[in-house]
Amino acid sequence: MEAVSGTTFGVVHLDVAPVTSGLAIGALVAGIASLLVSLLVICFGVAFKNDGGAWASGAFAALGVLAGGAAVVIGLLGRRQIRRPTAPSAVQFTGRGLAMAGISCGAAGALLSLLGLGLALLLTLT
Repeated sequence: MEAVSGTTFGVVHLDVAPVTSGLAIGALVAGIASLLVSLLVICFGVAFKNDGGAWASGAFAALGVLAGGAAVVIGLLGRRQIRRPTAPSAVQFTGRGLAMAGISCGAAGALLSLLGLGLALLLTLT
């Protein structure tokens, strides 16, 4: 407790427990979703190569790339939120590892979606 000079009052600073960043959690969820969608892209492209699998792969590839891009952007925003300095009485955010995992999974999911689409087109054209 700190005394306020010139008065009989005092100021109390309460300790605020650290909170996991919602942006970091969202980045991880979107990154894992992107990885799962990229598996669908590859499966549809390979399993249904003669039955229009490239069309299905293209639709899911767009979803995978969008989810992966969102995971990367949200992860970067989460890292920025975690890194930002705060006052002693303000909320301190944690979850740097979650944000990094979301960025990694999102980038890998977007890349695998594009590679799966390329594989589906290659199998369809040959």
